[in-house]
Amino acid sequence: MSFTLGTTSLSPPIALAPMAGITDRPFRDLVRSFGVGLMVSEMVASQEMVQAKPGVRERAELSADVENTAVQLAGREATWMAEAARQVADRGARVIDINMGCPAKKVTNGYSGSALLKTPDHALSLIEAVVEAVDVPVTLKTRLGWDDNSLNAADVAARAESAGVQMVTIHGRTRCQLYKGSADWTAIRAVKQAVTVPLLANGDILGTATARDALDRSGADGVMIGRGVQGKPWLLAQVAHDLWGTKAPEVPQGSDLLDMVSKHYEAMLAFYGGDLGIRVARKHLGWYMDEAQTEAPLRRLVLTEKSPQAVLNLLPDALARSDAGEAP
Repeated sequence: MSFTLGTTSLSPPIALAPMAGITDRPFRDLVRSFGVGLMVSEMVASQEMVQAKPGVRERAELSADVENTAVQLAGREATWMAEAARQVADRGARVIDINMGCPAKKVTNGYSGSALLKTPDHALSLIEAVVEAVDVPVTLKTRLGWDDNSLNAADVAARAESAGVQMVTIHGRTRCQLYKGSADWTAIRAVKQAVTVPLLANGDILGTATARDALDRSGADGVMIGRGVQGKPWLLAQVAHDLWGTKAPEVPQGSDLLDMVSKHYEAMLAFYGGDLGIRVARKHLGWYMDEAQTEAPLRRLVLTEKSPQAVLNLLPDALARSDAGEAP
């Protein structure tokens, strides 16, 4: 199974989910290095980007001109959404994704993200504005509905397709569920039946087994994986191999794993600068050490050390027990 979005090929149909503060440029580059998947940028607030709010563009570092990358925009006003779309398209964006799925209060309180599911007519005006503003493919990521009493994703997706959206991703929860409970992949099937464009299933897909289950239950054309990739940047490539027969990734172990983690750490320091880079890197180092089953005292030392060189010196011992090469 494969399809294209303009000049972007999803072959196989698997994508990295946008995760705020996680799927930044260094991490997307690392995941991309394993050879498969659509990379989606962290959500960017359209108005803040257009107004050049300090740190917004730098923090996002959209990779707009990088192959197989989509730039995700959020907002509540058509004017800002359209202008932000034009700006990222001018910077080389090949796909623009509209966020209608973020459940965070700071987003929904501003009537953006999944709050737009409560006002589908207004949501469609934003979608239409973005589609009309650019020549590149526009996609949509959303949820099943605002709550269990308003499961309107199928209707929203069908209207979005009519407005020109070329792919839909559905997280199998409502907004009010946040990330609690389990994703309902079966409920995604109704959305798939309402559209003819490709659809990706998202939510609780942590490896090959859950990806296969999500596809079977939802009827989706592909999957988008988020939390499962944390600490395992090769996971998209592994799932693609297991489900679609692509080349198996060379999962780093031993000195190769140490080299990968060290380079990722240094890339984060270079990207964010020393102080911020050290703080941002801690969560990634924590996930790598989860995979390595690092003992608590050493883990704590790595995550509290303020000297980058000292962290690099600790990593060989911290990753020595890694069993990361096991299949997901």
